[in-house]
Amino acid sequence: MGHRDGTKRSCACAVITASDTRNESTDRSGQAIRALLEEAGHRVVAYAVLPDEPAQIRTRVESHVRDAAVDAVLVNGGTGLAPRDTTYEAIVALLQKRLDGFGELFRMLSFQEIGAAAMLSRAVAGVAGDTVVVAMPGSTAAVELAMKRLVLPELGHLVGLVRG
Repeated sequence: MGHRDGTKRSCACAVITASDTRNESTDRSGQAIRALLEEAGHRVVAYAVLPDEPAQIRTRVESHVRDAAVDAVLVNGGTGLAPRDTTYEAIVALLQKRLDGFGELFRMLSFQEIGAAAMLSRAVAGVAGDTVVVAMPGSTAAVELAMKRLVLPELGHLVGLVRG
């Protein structure tokens, strides 16, 4: 198998929206992630909108990481600097391997669109157990940027590398 052969792999994904104000019917960013995954041939096997409470987010992500049927967990929301933005802390503590390039590239691409405010994002990705975990901002524009430019082009390859 060549280095990039896993790129076409279809992945089973869990999607989590961290928000104190959204629910399933108003979660445009979570809906966008789900639609983009499915359009790309991936499967959404779990979806939830949770309050931006680090213990709840961490528990749900850990549950998905322990589930061998979940290849990747995609979280949106809670990556900023406001006091209630705690997704970063919940996620980064679970990662055995960080994929620093994800956050760096996300902020670079965001800078091209929104300027210096891009530095306020704490987008992060990595591996917990044998599961890819990605945390991105909760705005729909940020989700679409992260998904279209970074996550979808490499998701199958990432999972292939992690899962073997």
